[in-house]
Amino acid sequence: MISLENPPSRRAYFLLRSVFQLVAWCLTKLKVAGLENIPEAGPFLLVINHLSIADPIIAYITSPRQMIMFSADKWRNTPVVSHIANTAGVIWVARGEVDRSALKRAIEFLKAGWGLGVAPEGTRSRAGTMQPGKAGAAYLADRARVPVLPVALMGTEKLGHNLKRLRRTPIKCIYGKPFLLPSNGRARADELDALTDLIMCHIAALLAPHYRGVYADHPKLQELLQAQADLKTS
Repeated sequence: MISLENPPSRRAYFLLRSVFQLVAWCLTKLKVAGLENIPEAGPFLLVINHLSIADPIIAYITSPRQMIMFSADKWRNTPVVSHIANTAGVIWVARGEVDRSALKRAIEFLKAGWGLGVAPEGTRSRAGTMQPGKAGAAYLADRARVPVLPVALMGTEKLGHNLKRLRRTPIKCIYGKPFLLPSNGRARADELDALTDLIMCHIAALLAPHYRGVYADHPKLQELLQAQADLKTS
């Protein structure tokens, strides 16, 4: 189990990342945009939409900075997967409950200056569109007071289908601009719900319209899209 006293090896991390990059080159046609938005130093909370089990790996191989990732503890007892995940730097989290131990460890890493990746939806979308986000990401960003880095993934939901047909899958990975939540580090449950919507809308604003799902008509998304349009015409 990783901790600040036992962090993931930097050498092993980037060696594993290189292996995954080679696999991704063989299986996908990956296009990445917005890498300049990744903070060069200091902590950040990377948040992604969740279409496939490959999503965290795409974030892992495209970010030039070493990160800690969350992973469902159902994989913890699978020897090969567990070993790879521990090498990559994973915090195991219990699904279907508030895992306070995992949240505490995540906040410790964030406050120590690490980047942390999380999929706020918790589980991948079977419909291929955004699902309601859970409050865990907002809780972490609020309590640790770190920038939120939104990342949009498109195309990963087709990986399995194309793999069976020996086709490379076009995938887009777009890094948005980091932002701070408008909170004071002590957000209550109802406030966390609103902050979660804000995080999800920042991701949705980077996605093609047909991926936006339950956030397609959210007022905050419309506000963000209008701001994008105004920026382009200014």
